[in-house]
Amino acid sequence: MTAKNPLIALSALAGALSAVPMSTWAQKTPPPERWQAGVVLDAASTSRGLELGARDQGVGLGHSDVLLRGAFNEHLSGEAILGFHSADRKLEHHLENAWVQTRSLPQGLQVRAGRFASQIGYLNELHPHTDEFAERPLLYRAFLGGHWYDDGLRMNWTAPTPFYLRLGAEVFGGKKLVPQAMAESGNRVTTLNLKVGNDIGRNSSWQWGLSALNNQRVAPLAEHEEPGHGHAHNHSHAARFTGQRMQVSDLVWKWSPQGNNRNQQVRVNWEYAQVSRIHPLLDPALKHTASSLGAVWRFHPAWEVGVRTDLARVNKAELHHDEDHGDEVKASQGRLKENAIMLAYKPSHQQTLRLQLTQQKARNGDADHAVFGNPAKRSIQLQYVVAFGAHGAHAY
Repeated sequence: MTAKNPLIALSALAGALSAVPMSTWAQKTPPPERWQAGVVLDAASTSRGLELGARDQGVGLGHSDVLLRGAFNEHLSGEAILGFHSADRKLEHHLENAWVQTRSLPQGLQVRAGRFASQIGYLNELHPHTDEFAERPLLYRAFLGGHWYDDGLRMNWTAPTPFYLRLGAEVFGGKKLVPQAMAESGNRVTTLNLKVGNDIGRNSSWQWGLSALNNQRVAPLAEHEEPGHGHAHNHSHAARFTGQRMQVSDLVWKWSPQGNNRNQQVRVNWEYAQVSRIHPLLDPALKHTASSLGAVWRFHPAWEVGVRTDLARVNKAELHHDEDHGDEVKASQGRLKENAIMLAYKPSHQQTLRLQLTQQKARNGDADHAVFGNPAKRSIQLQYVVAFGAHGAHAY
């Protein structure tokens, strides 16, 4: 799939639906919401830090936050989130959300401006404390820094169709995705995304998404490090492996008896990402790819069990110094496989106690130019998430 295909598909779909009569586009303005505050704490004990993981060995805070949200008037609403977590035994904080959003635009339109999480993929726009596993899939940790938020502008259009259809476009400054860029590169990251979903009878439903990202910010080349001197963790919210083009496809299917998910539910989530043109000085055919397949079964109102398998294949661009041939840019290949199984106890809507076992296995194309340091590791994580006060509504 080329980078242009998603653009053509989205444009054609928007044109076809533009003929819908204006009367079907009527949109009621919701009543103003009261301002609400909330706090989410995510604490975990980890036996061993994972490659590309966000949690250190030992006890620490995961993605926790303080939230304030509400409506300014019948036309505008807003949200602010201050996030904090521990890294290298220190408490770090960051302004994760600070946006204003329209509430009353006609024809299914909605505009958001400020700092917010991109809609690319299925999980990125969701708050990490709602995740079903202790760590996000490799796809997000490698290509999006785990949870990519940035400063920018978004426009969404929800079509007046009997099924769910949403088109979205975003423009970001890109400094959260690629903090430092080469002087000759651009300074903008744009995304286009499509979401389609519907019910299948009374028992199940599905949602499919397609996202395309165009990244003008080219990350500077890293200096080559000898084997054994690399770092497994990257606690910044920046992407570990970047490129100029990225496509993500995601598919979610949910099943519950008669549509009542309180007592029993099955959730299956598949995602695939491809990153191309990883650096101007490397072969354009080189790509990063990653996939994730997970399933969670709620077999009791308070108990869930889940499994997930991830695979990432990457090419790390490095600058090598050679006294005989001068400086040379090379790509080192790496492959990382991750399997996880978890058991979660949820005594209430605001609490989750999760026990997870994760196993990783890495393979490097060249032992002298290793992308991933440790070839195999296993980690046990005990996680507790608790929310107080208001928090965002759970998306599909």
